[in-house]
Amino acid sequence: MQSPTDGKQMNTPQTPLRPVSMPLHRQLRDLLMARIKAGEWSPGTYLPPETRLAEDYGVAVGTLRKALLDMAAEGVVVRRQGKGTVVASHDSDAVLFRFFNLRRPDGSTLHPESRVLSRMRRAASSPEAAALGLKPGADVVCITRVREVDGTPIIFEHIVLDAARFGALERTPELLPNTLYQLYQTDYGATVHRAREQITAASATGTCATELALHDNAPLLHVHRVALDYSGTPLELRLSWVNTASLYYHTEV
Repeated sequence: MQSPTDGKQMNTPQTPLRPVSMPLHRQLRDLLMARIKAGEWSPGTYLPPETRLAEDYGVAVGTLRKALLDMAAEGVVVRRQGKGTVVASHDSDAVLFRFFNLRRPDGSTLHPESRVLSRMRRAASSPEAAALGLKPGADVVCITRVREVDGTPIIFEHIVLDAARFGALERTPELLPNTLYQLYQTDYGATVHRAREQITAASATGTCATELALHDNAPLLHVHRVALDYSGTPLELRLSWVNTASLYYHTEV
């Protein structure tokens, strides 16, 4: 497999060859991603020095750097000046705010607190099973909670997880952290890499209206999110009803 750019053959033992038409740095990105997916480098772990990785794969340092820059843009790694490149973990604000998109009117970020209303194991509904790639009626763990900012409830949430993987969350830990993605990563080895969202208008009703201290039919933003791991496998279904009366939903495309 020849590179038209640096004339070197990439050293990829026991790895299938990639199509020649794919740029070398993209092939290298895929190989590095495979090692992260396999757990060779866990979240918070620094990758070997660029010179060593470049030598291992038989490529120029510039080619390796392009691959790492692509991975940084995807949120897989974080490049730290003078320290190196580390696999992203959900304990950093940079990663947290990739997935929490509400902002104050002045654009500042929010640090919500969570109040759990219930945790239970039950059979998945058909839409839940489809979203998580499960068989109809498969066991799931459902967490219902309210998220508050400065003591004001702003989000009513239903979170649905495959019980075969996350079954212990029905009972432990006794106090769930605000950032569940970090818990998935540290306790279950499941890293949320990206998410698919559908956003629609909704109205507050029933328990949702009560918990958000709103009158019935008050306008809300409804966010249907499926969180995916590095391989694109669904990890979590999250249904959120958001009071944006004093906030806005921020996204970049």
